[in-house]
Amino acid sequence: MEKLKKADLRMSIFIPMSLIFILAIVTGIVAPEAFYHAENKIAEFAFLNFGWLFQISGNIFLFMCLYLTFSKYGDIKLGGKDAEPELSYWNWFAISLCAGIGTGILFWGVVEPLTHMYAPPEVLGIQPGSEAAAMFSMTQTLIHWTYIPYAMYAIAGAGIAYAVYNVKLPFQVSSMLYPLFGKKIKGAVGAVVDNICLFAIAGGVAAILGVGTMQIGSGLNILWGIETGKGLWIIIVAIIVATYIISSYTGLQRGIRWLSDNNAKLFLLMLAFIFIFGPTRFILNFGTQATGHFLQNFFERTHFLSPVDGSPWPRWWPIYYWAIWLAYAPLSGMFFARISKGRTIRQFMMVNLILPATFGLIWFSVFGGAAIHLQMNGAGIFEAMQAGGNEVAVFSFLKNFPLSGFTSAIYIIAIYVSIVTLADSMTSTISSLSTTAYDSAEVEPPGAIKIFWGIVMSSLAIINLICAGGKISGIDATKQISTVAGFPILFLMVLMAFTSMYMIVKQEKYDVASCPETAEVEKDFAVGAE
Repeated sequence: MEKLKKADLRMSIFIPMSLIFILAIVTGIVAPEAFYHAENKIAEFAFLNFGWLFQISGNIFLFMCLYLTFSKYGDIKLGGKDAEPELSYWNWFAISLCAGIGTGILFWGVVEPLTHMYAPPEVLGIQPGSEAAAMFSMTQTLIHWTYIPYAMYAIAGAGIAYAVYNVKLPFQVSSMLYPLFGKKIKGAVGAVVDNICLFAIAGGVAAILGVGTMQIGSGLNILWGIETGKGLWIIIVAIIVATYIISSYTGLQRGIRWLSDNNAKLFLLMLAFIFIFGPTRFILNFGTQATGHFLQNFFERTHFLSPVDGSPWPRWWPIYYWAIWLAYAPLSGMFFARISKGRTIRQFMMVNLILPATFGLIWFSVFGGAAIHLQMNGAGIFEAMQAGGNEVAVFSFLKNFPLSGFTSAIYIIAIYVSIVTLADSMTSTISSLSTTAYDSAEVEPPGAIKIFWGIVMSSLAIINLICAGGKISGIDATKQISTVAGFPILFLMVLMAFTSMYMIVKQEKYDVASCPETAEVEKDFAVGAE
């Protein structure tokens, strides 16, 4: 087992991905027009030809997760009956929340409900600002930010955790494909799959870094008059990167756990503040009705593509969201798998799907409901968004509450810590994937590898904001890179979801930890096997 304590470079992953990302960064610097057009062409192709698969795959993943949660397979313990959990339930939930949608809900909690209410897709003929628009807005927002995103993470995480801890396969995404490819997952197949996942997650993290950077820059400008723009963005990204590299360097137990614990508490504090000092009665009434509309119209809204009228709205909203969640799903799942040993599949689904998704529903009901109420009463938040960009929305929103300067500063801190937490977890996972210790979920990759990938992802974020952002808005630039990142993962995730389900359902054949007398997995895949 001594060999597992050391992690060396996995050249089949590190070299090709390093070259691809360096080429992308150089292209963005020396040929920004080509960079922008290449991104746009890929995103447009993905939407026009596979928008239908983006839409229906989310529902497929959700129903798979629900089946695992409430069927007999939910009782399966990850790692076997003697496995012990590494984290408390609170720490586990906090990490899942902050490494999942934590950064996004801070940005979109005010922006998206107002955008859809006052600028709904024209093709649907909804009167902007009406009650119908409000219900459409919240239905679509809750679809984007609750159960489908976490279902993508959870199906990947449960599949990887089961493959690693129960089937005793290598700690890599491609282990989910073992029923299809067998021992080839340790060779060329595994290298191809893991390269695709690494490409996607680097693009996804770059998108989140871009969104958070713009929001922090706007907050600093509003609070203290610091001029926002390219120069400030570079400084902010540099500070964020330095922080999450240090945090990632310290490992899971000190860095990520401490950050997520305090960040989740900040989330709860902000949620309570807005609920208590905001229009509480309206929030309760609005949230109740919106939840009903969400449930009633779920299938209609999760299949909308506008094939007749050709509205571009689905590309820039649901397809963007599914693409970015898919980009994150395999490696987020890998990270969630790493911290799930000793829990049952049902517990995994509760902590990594049901609870954080329900938190998202509550968050958007409170922030979205309060923002809509304020806008209806002349607060001018939507007008501020149109004048200064989406990134100013939350600060215009907080001006309507007591201690607005203080709460805005706290909000900036929450954004900063959220980005650091997410980037920390993903940097650690990417680094694990690009080292030879990928057959052990407990081995920390070398610090130098973490530093390298942290710099690569931050560089992609800056290039995308500064170069592509010159052609389209900064927010749309991040949406475009997300679609590009998530597109190749779409097909991989559908395949991996079904092969993972097959392994779990065929427990007697694959589960070395729980059924050692019947499992037929080759012994050379066991952790520590010679």
